[in-house]
Amino acid sequence: MDNLLLTFIVIGFLAVVLLLEGGFMLWQGTRSPEARRLQRRLQTLSAGGILSEESELIKERLRSSASGLERLLARIPRIGALDRLLQQSGLPVTPTALVGTMIVAGMLGFLVFLFVPARWWVMPLLVFGLAACPLVRVLLARRSRLRKVEQQLPDALELMSRAMRAGHSFPSAMGMVATEVPNPIGGEFRVAFEEVNYGVAMQDALSNLCVRVPITDLRFFVVAVGAQRESGGNLAELLDKLASLVRARFKLLGTIRVLSSEGRLSGWILSILPFALLGVINLINPHFMSVLWRDPAGLYAIYAGLTLMAIGIFWMWRTVKIRV
Repeated sequence: MDNLLLTFIVIGFLAVVLLLEGGFMLWQGTRSPEARRLQRRLQTLSAGGILSEESELIKERLRSSASGLERLLARIPRIGALDRLLQQSGLPVTPTALVGTMIVAGMLGFLVFLFVPARWWVMPLLVFGLAACPLVRVLLARRSRLRKVEQQLPDALELMSRAMRAGHSFPSAMGMVATEVPNPIGGEFRVAFEEVNYGVAMQDALSNLCVRVPITDLRFFVVAVGAQRESGGNLAELLDKLASLVRARFKLLGTIRVLSSEGRLSGWILSILPFALLGVINLINPHFMSVLWRDPAGLYAIYAGLTLMAIGIFWMWRTVKIRV
């Protein structure tokens, strides 16, 4: 009996030690600062559009250091688009974590459907709706970050212009933007500056910058720099004029938003008002409203109304959306 108890104690001790060792190795491979640094670097390289031979070697080396699931996701076609989306959002999320969160959210929606009585068509809506919530969060973060980059771009261009007037070269001016301007645009210029130091051609590094930050003003900057490097000219003066153009564009865009605010408010009111009235009338007199979805003619009226509302919302959205 004593020997059996001693055997159980030794086996339990070894099991605890192996469990702790496995947990530490899992943390070291996925959540440690080194793993996060490698993942961020791999995500940045995957989000870029044009890679040199040296960058491809770095990318393959980082992939070999990643976890098995991350290497499996890296083999999926067009997974770079997901990397690019996460890079543009600025969130500290890996593709593996995003996909896993979406799967867990979808399973949670399925479990809710099993325990809550509802019609069969509610299940796919609930599953796909909850599964899409993490992706919607990423898209909203991407939109906010790109807007902040647009706001910071004129200051960055003016800083580069002043640095070049003081005698600095164009790569040195990019390095000053990377160190002096806060994120997110400072981090994007830092990545471009590091790519140039790694041996990537200047135009390719700027093209990668456009891929990571797909905004119109930044494309103007890259095209202007490329044209100046081929034909010559005063690049500092060109950057000053481009910064003034971007500021004037923001001013015009703000004026348009003020003038179109009434149309946007009308669209929101006309979109919410039918559903609000439906809910209020249903609370006051449920029997009066129940005919609308019990009678076949009422269901046809609902479908026709929703279709016409969707067309009207789309029409008003396109009317007040003015590109500058």
